Amino acid sequence: MGETVKLISMEGFEFIIDREAAMVSQTIRSMLTSPGGFSESKDGVVTFPDISTTILEKICQYFYWSLQYSRGKETEFHIEPELTLELMMAANYLHT
Repeated sequence: MGETVKLISMEGFEFIIDREAAMVSQTIRSMLTSPGGFSESKDGVVTFPDISTTILEKICQYFYWSLQYSRGKETEFHIEPELTLELMMAANYLHT
């Protein structure tokens, strides 16, 4: 297993995912690779005080789906209708 990062939801739930998957998000990529001394780049931990556990879990699923899709595995990514608005807002923030 390669490098991992920890993403923490507003409720404090922690998702440990592959760094490569997290890099799907331009925002997270900037936090993890910026030479500006972000604590995220040193610790590999990103906290999202405005993203719920349910939404962050779906975002992590999307990161892995996106990696598979970019490698030619075309599958459907299901989004529950009740999550759509909150998920769109989080995706906009994360530039995914």
